[in-house]
Amino acid sequence: MQSLDILEQLIAFPSVVGQDNGAIVDFISDYLQSHGAKVSILPGPEGDRANLFATLGPADVPGYILSGHMDVVPAGESDWTSSPFQLRRDGELLYGRGTSDMKGFLAAVLAAVPTIAAMRLTRPIHIAFSYDEEAGCRGVPHMIARLPELCAAPLGAIIGEPSEMRAIRAHKGKAAARLTITGRTGHSSRPDLGLNAIHAMAGMLSAAVDAAAGLQAGPLEEVFEPPYSSLQAGTLRGGQAVNIVPDFCEAEFEARAISGVDPASLLEPVRLAAEALAAKGFGVDWAPMSAYPALSLPEQAPLSALLADLTGIEPLAAVSYGTEAGLYQRAGIDAIICGPGHIGCAHKANEYILTSELAACQGMIEALAHHCL
Repeated sequence: MQSLDILEQLIAFPSVVGQDNGAIVDFISDYLQSHGAKVSILPGPEGDRANLFATLGPADVPGYILSGHMDVVPAGESDWTSSPFQLRRDGELLYGRGTSDMKGFLAAVLAAVPTIAAMRLTRPIHIAFSYDEEAGCRGVPHMIARLPELCAAPLGAIIGEPSEMRAIRAHKGKAAARLTITGRTGHSSRPDLGLNAIHAMAGMLSAAVDAAAGLQAGPLEEVFEPPYSSLQAGTLRGGQAVNIVPDFCEAEFEARAISGVDPASLLEPVRLAAEALAAKGFGVDWAPMSAYPALSLPEQAPLSALLADLTGIEPLAAVSYGTEAGLYQRAGIDAIICGPGHIGCAHKANEYILTSELAACQGMIEALAHHCL
């Protein structure tokens, strides 16, 4: 089956993050098993979502992981010019939700499977497809934890996020948390009788602004743009009406960390400031939402050299967006990013990928298989 045909079928699954993904998992599992792959479906704790892990070749010797996620962001934008869950071709352009991020990579992997299955591999090719990456890499940690029972320690993992088929060695880590402040409502003419949750949140926003400003002084890592860690408030909501003392305010905070910095630690100034509100009578709930570590693969790493050989392009030092790669590296598996599509096309209406990128990705995967003979 051609990668274009497979991509058309994958796009037709509205596998939006946070929802049941059984249909797309079953489709991929059936396809892989029809070509002789050993497939394990790994349900997550949510009960309606699963990761998928498959092996071509001998599982008891070190090999390589091809890693991607099956979920996509919602497609609620009003300016789609065609159905987001129906692949539309316009010359070289293939439109649909997830074409770049990242069902294009999944399609290229699956299209290469018949060729790989016909080879006598001495090292295995593993396929690791996760769920809920778009919610902060929530699914893949459960799969990584199971790897010791599924295969020998891998030599490396290629994470197929959109990179225009140029390998990438580093990205920042991320942590996000939701802060909910509960006060006491009342008439705005008697603010002394209430506890204004929005005013209390203002202090937390100031703490975030001050902490973010301090991060600009370093430590620095010049391969990133910007070269320092960052912190921001991303959402804010609260209150009912202008003449009511608001008893509720909620904000979401996000930190992005350079290599060697724990992204969750960057949120500590806000969390500690929030804890102090309890002494003033406010209810405070600090709820971590997601976290993943930075990726930092050395330039001289064998996996970096391998990707340079497979793609014919020297790997890029770093990008600003995050992936599951840092989680593989934290588990002791070298990881690198390389996949079809452009990150600038992701998460917006009329997302697309080029047919030439699909072909190039399939070629890279088949070249990796030849390396494993």
